[in-house]
Amino acid sequence: MSALVLGPHLRHVSHRTATIWVETERPCVVRVVSEEHGVDASARTFTAHGHHYALVEIDGLAPGARVPYRVLTDGETVWPEDDGFPPSQIRTLGDHGELRISFGSCRRSPGTVEEFGHDALSAFAERLRTGGDAVAWPDILLMVGDQVYADELSDEMRAFIGGRRGPDEPPADEAADFEDYTFLYQLAWHRDPAVRWLLSTVPTFTIFDDHDIRDDWNTSYAWRTEMWAQPWWRDRITGGIGSYWIYQHLGNMSPQDRASDPLFAALREASDSTGDAGAVLDAFAEKADKDPASTRWSYAHDWGGTRLIVVDSRCSRLLTQDRRGMLDDEEFAWLDGRCQGGVDHLLIASSLPYLLPMAIHHAESWNEAVAEGAWGRRGAGLGEKIRQAADLEHWAAFERSFRDVAADVVAVGRGERGPAPASISFLSGDIHYSYLARITRPGTDSKISQVVCSPLRNPLQGKFKWANRIAYSRAAGVPFRMLAKLAKVPVPPIRWRMTEGPWFHNAIATVEIAGRDCNVRWETPHEGGELTEMGRASIT
Repeated sequence: MSALVLGPHLRHVSHRTATIWVETERPCVVRVVSEEHGVDASARTFTAHGHHYALVEIDGLAPGARVPYRVLTDGETVWPEDDGFPPSQIRTLGDHGELRISFGSCRRSPGTVEEFGHDALSAFAERLRTGGDAVAWPDILLMVGDQVYADELSDEMRAFIGGRRGPDEPPADEAADFEDYTFLYQLAWHRDPAVRWLLSTVPTFTIFDDHDIRDDWNTSYAWRTEMWAQPWWRDRITGGIGSYWIYQHLGNMSPQDRASDPLFAALREASDSTGDAGAVLDAFAEKADKDPASTRWSYAHDWGGTRLIVVDSRCSRLLTQDRRGMLDDEEFAWLDGRCQGGVDHLLIASSLPYLLPMAIHHAESWNEAVAEGAWGRRGAGLGEKIRQAADLEHWAAFERSFRDVAADVVAVGRGERGPAPASISFLSGDIHYSYLARITRPGTDSKISQVVCSPLRNPLQGKFKWANRIAYSRAAGVPFRMLAKLAKVPVPPIRWRMTEGPWFHNAIATVEIAGRDCNVRWETPHEGGELTEMGRASIT
């Protein structure tokens, strides 16, 4: 028998398929079994950097199935554990035209309530555990970035690193390599029993943001040049990207995508032939960073009348000496091809909000223009320093990309790419407060909105909270628009207004779809682990 190190995680599901991901203590055969439902599927582990992983794919399930399951390694049951939690279930998507997606971002774990407040994800798990079928369950859990913090460490993570290297060995007080990342994921997803159970029984999809790698990851060409000049950066970036592929991205793919994925095949082949595929994973990760067009982290899934597009707004950036884009050419072409009508609801998940408060939007577009030379060489140098110091690297800081996406969603919303959806919604996190923004101009047949839910557990404090509260007001946008105009930044092609929020609490949001109707609600945890509603809105 090989014990579970992490998991089981219920990852990609469809109406008839499901995927279970695990990390095990030793190489083994992993089986997922449900005698009463006739499920018996297995997979052999593969090995990377001394760690052992398996994905077990189950087919032939019924739509809307609820299948209690066991996990066995080499014939011995290792899950469920006798921990008082309900049996984990495989939960496929129903075919009744309804869909519930709960989402959030930015979760620090472990840590005290005094440091980070009550954990919205843990509170959400406790509601499902205690409420059972009496509460509304999500069909999907979507985590939109900063699932782990590689550059802001807990005491447990520092102790782990201290057992591997000296305190002054760079990068000081940060994760350094793949091995450090494996422990980060254990702390995030294994230590809290409620969260571990939640991930075993609710289908989960993810996308990374900067702290999954490093704060301000891929802010600019100057940032990348500076980081690659550090002698420790290669191990850090290959460890971060490689571990993300295994712990997060692999479960985002459908069985068909995994079957045709060259890296998945190469890792299993190298693991079988040499005993460890770490070198193959490292080579892939380094190429993915240096040549973003060599891989794709974005993905899209159609579920009934809803299309979910999850956009990589970090690794696939175009950052050269003479070009700058939130997405490189190949990635934008991929997104453009999937921004189509003919669905009831189009959801576009991006870790970074597409629509920001006006003051922040204009500040970022002004800063980009100045950093790119609008006010001369000295201004460009100052602009780059401000960009990195103030984290000015959202969609507004990539003005051409912002305009291109605006053209896409307006075309879809006007019915120029097939029948217009009832709603087009951006789902995002990152900025550590929650709100709803709605596009007001130009007119479209679809309601277009930005839904932000952040953080799950890492609230803004002190001056940062008050600065963002002030920036949220519409009046605060006027002087920054004047600055942007002085830097010859064109007027944005769309207009929007903030209609709900801001809320500066730990939170989780749920998008509720029924036919052509779509609503969203935000909830925050309180003492005792209970969730209470912060806000609710229709987005159709």
